[in-house]
Amino acid sequence: MNAAMKWKKLGKIFDPTQHSLANGCVQFAQSPQALVFDDFVRIYFSTRTLDKTGKFLSHIAFVDMKKNLRDVIKVSNQTVIPLGGLGCFDEHGIFPMNVVRRGDVVYGYTCGWNRRVSVSVDTAIGLAVSHDDGLTFHRVGNGPVLAASLHEPCLVGDGFVKIIGDTFHMWYIFGTGWKKYTSDAPPDRTYKIGHAVSSDGIEWTKEEARQIVPDRLGEDESQALPTVIKIAGRYHMFFCYRQSFDFRKSNGRGYRIGHAWSDDLLEWTREDDHPHLENTPGEWDYDMQCYPHVFECDGKVYLLYNGNEFGRYGFGLAALET
Repeated sequence: MNAAMKWKKLGKIFDPTQHSLANGCVQFAQSPQALVFDDFVRIYFSTRTLDKTGKFLSHIAFVDMKKNLRDVIKVSNQTVIPLGGLGCFDEHGIFPMNVVRRGDVVYGYTCGWNRRVSVSVDTAIGLAVSHDDGLTFHRVGNGPVLAASLHEPCLVGDGFVKIIGDTFHMWYIFGTGWKKYTSDAPPDRTYKIGHAVSSDGIEWTKEEARQIVPDRLGEDESQALPTVIKIAGRYHMFFCYRQSFDFRKSNGRGYRIGHAWSDDLLEWTREDDHPHLENTPGEWDYDMQCYPHVFECDGKVYLLYNGNEFGRYGFGLAALET
């Protein structure tokens, strides 16, 4: 069945530089995440502004699009959630935010980040809720619901949540550590995909430090942003992966999209041939394909993803061909 999965690229559908975003944000629409309504699709993304020292801060905004996923209805003129308070895990940004409906409430699982001294950043996963159909979100608390622990020492983030039966499932990333690859370069991080479950979406139990998707590039492969969907009775996970070092500008070492499948949500078989998204030199996604998000809309399965420069100039779309 997997060999028959074919994806058709539909091109870039949103460029943040063509719109007025909140907080003076002018570039980046990273990690697009969809919330489907009856007559439109709201796509959340992480955008950036500069603080007083010239460093980036990440904010969550959204674009509402018609269900053809081409026509823009509106772009949010304010960020949907403020950044965390002084010293909190999300003080300097939220990237990404995954949204899931539960009754009349929309849960937003945030990946908050904060700057460090010896290394550049640490992350954790927070929870915010919306009672106005996702226009604004309010934190359940100032701390995270999933964070570093005994065997996952850093960089817990990128939570993707799916409610299956009565159980909340979260696929997320955890850091295995930081490493200096050369004496004149700052430390780089490595992270893998993990899994946790919950009965209420707040208290979570991890499969502590179990890497559920095997490496393809060796132990220094970094895996990010898992997203899971059920197609024809089988669960499919899409994510992005790269080398942990020298990945920002070196050709062939940056993010590309990976895939794994499972019949029981426990054991995952890696199969990166799907999706195979064609690369055309000079195109917006030629150098990099990253931050995938799969969702269903009116019986069709779509894949949102970012392209070159980590989504500086927006995101595009692919559709699963039946």
